[in-house]
Amino acid sequence: MQQLQKKKRHVEFDLSQFGGDVQADLSRMYEETMKDFVEGSIVRGTVLTVRGNEVLVDIGYKSEGVVPLDEFGDPPAVTPGDEVNVLLDAIEDESGMVVLSKQKADQKLQWERVEANYREGGTVEGLIRSKVRGGLIVDIDGVEAFLPGSQIDVMPVHNTDPYVGNRYEFRILKISPERRNIIVSRRELMEERLKEKKGKLLATIEVGQVRRGVVKNITDFGAFIDLDGLDGLLHITDMRWGRIKHPSEMVKVGEELEVMILDVDREKERVSLGLKQRTRNPWEDIEAKFPVGSRLRGRVVNLVPYGAFVELEEGVEGLVHVSELSWTKRIARASDVLAVGQEVDVAVLNINKEEQKIALGIRQTAENPWDTVEVRYPVGTRVRGKVRNLTSYGAFVEMEDGIDGMIHVSDMSWTRKINHPSEVMEKGNEVEAVVLEVDAANQRISLGLKQATEDPWNTIASRYRIGKLVTGKVTKLASFGAFVAIEEGVDGLVHISEIRDEHVEKVRDVLDVGQEVTARIVRIDRAERRIGLSIKAAAMADEEFEKRQDELMESLRPGENLVDLAGAFDQAFDNAVSEEWRPGERKSRKRFDKEDKDDEDE
Repeated sequence: MQQLQKKKRHVEFDLSQFGGDVQADLSRMYEETMKDFVEGSIVRGTVLTVRGNEVLVDIGYKSEGVVPLDEFGDPPAVTPGDEVNVLLDAIEDESGMVVLSKQKADQKLQWERVEANYREGGTVEGLIRSKVRGGLIVDIDGVEAFLPGSQIDVMPVHNTDPYVGNRYEFRILKISPERRNIIVSRRELMEERLKEKKGKLLATIEVGQVRRGVVKNITDFGAFIDLDGLDGLLHITDMRWGRIKHPSEMVKVGEELEVMILDVDREKERVSLGLKQRTRNPWEDIEAKFPVGSRLRGRVVNLVPYGAFVELEEGVEGLVHVSELSWTKRIARASDVLAVGQEVDVAVLNINKEEQKIALGIRQTAENPWDTVEVRYPVGTRVRGKVRNLTSYGAFVEMEDGIDGMIHVSDMSWTRKINHPSEVMEKGNEVEAVVLEVDAANQRISLGLKQATEDPWNTIASRYRIGKLVTGKVTKLASFGAFVAIEEGVDGLVHISEIRDEHVEKVRDVLDVGQEVTARIVRIDRAERRIGLSIKAAAMADEEFEKRQDELMESLRPGENLVDLAGAFDQAFDNAVSEEWRPGERKSRKRFDKEDKDDEDE
């Protein structure tokens, strides 16, 4: 207040020295000058002194103004006598002092400069100063601008740390004077310049040229190469003359490469590139290097369900099909016998130069054991082997590693009709058999199980006679009778009419499997391998049987009630005639309609 009063007295003193008219003019001039001090305007002032946290500034007003010291920087750069631009925040505060702001004046002047020098769509240079949520802050001539994360680069940026502290050029997207906000983009500027470069490159690029590029991105099918403004595709098949599983085996992101231009589509702006084309094609003289029939050593580089790919030299691979892996073994998958990286001997079977395919074989490098099998296993030879597999028609027996013989169900028993090999053997059993036939050309050997034992029917007549009483266990039931084992491997058949004197409707009503019965032999046919039994005749005295023998034989003539063991077995198996004979099988509709009808009636 004292300074203000001094200034007023000084003004009054000065005015008093002039005449009345002059004094009036000067007074009007003073009042006009005071009108220039409008709140919100920028004025020029002189620093008078620094007092604590305040800086006293003379702006030519009737009183000095106060500016916070921290608005002059950190540390503050201010000394008495400095001239500064300040914004008149308030003519007087509660203490009668003028309130000034250097910071607001700087910001206003900066925005005035921005509005004067920059326009939306223009290009500016700035320094990325810091990170904020959603993007970066850019300093453009002292004015803060916002760079959204999506506008930093042409590729998505996940880590913005490397950008902080660097200077770049930006495109101004939006200027908002009201909010004093600037939004800029680096990506838009880069895309525009890349488009210009792409156009120039497309105009000069030609098929057959070799260009340098940088690996930009890797996919499962290839790699995209940046040719300084234009991306080209280096397909996986054009990376190496040989086979690779993934492009990452050949190239890395950021790696510089020299590639050949294979194709250019200027309309679609697409370029196909090749890496292997810069080296000699190993398939050019393939037939001279690897003639058919030659034996080579290679390395397994890939396994697939149908075979193995073997590398013969860099860029040249051949396929060993699973069927060409072994002379004797049935190999389902190549991976069962080979491993990637394994070195193997192979023979060249076929070459297709146009399709760049080579067929190889591994088994051709070893002797085929089937070539000498007839010498090693002549017909009649007795062999021992393990049952390797069972099928519906027979069993495969391993005679030696990779050599199997097959025992057909018809060659498994002299006396029984075998429907399935599991009735007489199990997988893993060791059996003895006789070689019946050798077909080396088709890699087949027929074996006989029953031929390894004596045919019991050769001596059946000396051991059994008509009328003899025998005891055995019921082994199977059929609708027409029951089978009874009278010795190991020899069964007789009791026809349903020979079970009782009374009429028997169903065999299972009077007999059970495993039941021991006594019967009399009523028929022996060695040629047809048939034995007929009669349970009801067992109760007869020998004299009575001899008297009724002709009567019994008459009732068993062919076409009527013939006790035909082999025929009965054939009917039981081939026609699936009985639930008792083959559980789960359907009955023969032709033979057993009556029996089924009876079952329904019951």
